[in-house]
Amino acid sequence: MSGKGARVPRTVIVVGAGIVGLSTAWYLQRYGVGVTVVERDTVSSGSSWGNAGWIAPGLTIPLNEPAVFGHGLRALLDPNAALSIPPTTDTGLLGFLGAFALNSRRSTWERALNGNTPLSSVSLDAFTELVEAGVGMQDGPKTEEAPITALFTSEKRAAHLLMELDQMRATGLPLSYSALDRNTVREQSPFISGAVRAGVRIDGQRYVNPGLFTHALADHVRGRGGSIIENFRVTGVEAHGNGLRLRSAHGESQSADAVVFATGAWLGRQGRPWGVTVPLRAGRGYSFTSPTTGSVPGPLYLPEARVACTPLAEGLRVAGTMEFRDIEAPLYQARIDSIATSAAPYLTGVDLDRRTDEWVGSRPVTADGLPLIGATRIPGLYVAGGHGMWGFTQGPATGRLLARAVATGDTPASMRPFDPLR
Repeated sequence: MSGKGARVPRTVIVVGAGIVGLSTAWYLQRYGVGVTVVERDTVSSGSSWGNAGWIAPGLTIPLNEPAVFGHGLRALLDPNAALSIPPTTDTGLLGFLGAFALNSRRSTWERALNGNTPLSSVSLDAFTELVEAGVGMQDGPKTEEAPITALFTSEKRAAHLLMELDQMRATGLPLSYSALDRNTVREQSPFISGAVRAGVRIDGQRYVNPGLFTHALADHVRGRGGSIIENFRVTGVEAHGNGLRLRSAHGESQSADAVVFATGAWLGRQGRPWGVTVPLRAGRGYSFTSPTTGSVPGPLYLPEARVACTPLAEGLRVAGTMEFRDIEAPLYQARIDSIATSAAPYLTGVDLDRRTDEWVGSRPVTADGLPLIGATRIPGLYVAGGHGMWGFTQGPATGRLLARAVATGDTPASMRPFDPLR
């Protein structure tokens, strides 16, 4: 990977105040690096706010699984499909979908699976580090340890997830899980309906309110001497002395020895001049919160509907959909409605017709199922993004790896599959 022999920076600007950018800033501070975080909107205003909040390395299955492309073809004809690809003449999106199709082979999916394993294997440990250092400890959001229970309408479909989990464990990912029959799965939660006939329990996972945790992390970065500048929309990056300077839409500028772009789905537009040509698009996810008749004991996963349900203080967060539209396209109410409709058969005691906090966010999806983490062809300029649905789970681990590479010039071997110049 490029970046060997790079000058060790004393100051770094991180562009993007989501979980990936703030984690990178936090870990850079551990190396004594002075950090400034700039954000085009506000802290956690992107995908770090309304996602399911799962810290679930056991489910970080790459999106380019061969079966997914078949779902994509059906999605062109079904406006209510969990994978939504609206008719388009966008050549960039069509090119991405073509590259995604080429990478949806068993061999390339297994390469992504193996490449992601070292990152997923340390995801829980990285979150533990943040929490033990005090992130969210003082009346802040708590990370809860709980199994994730996947629900199915048939044993055959449950067997497919078990097969994927077997493959993930075979790569070396520490993973404990078990199959549940109809009666056992319904004993797991009073909110599981009679339509559920099988389940899979994935142990040792965690969850948290993602937006609140990301804000707590931002507070910690500030408390350790870092600066966070909101509403700073980067319009240019240029060499400045021995480092780099960023210019904003309002004419402001910030300079540092090095810069990390952790801008999520925007990386697909920004990275080409820096040699980052791996196709990346916004895979938009939706969520809302519904009231329940009591406390839900743990997260529920509906793989057939591609929906994730998370118990939060304000109700059950229901999240789903992979929608390929423009980053800045408005929320489409029909997507929210389709998530509620698809989740309803699996749940009881959840009022899916009463919805608050309706949200859409753009998750960065790469065509080959591997994130982009590391140095670009511009000296001192790094990127971190492209985690698909698992940016929250893998964010702190990504920040820890990249901070080491930036602050010491030593690129860990586990980062090689994520080379942005691949």
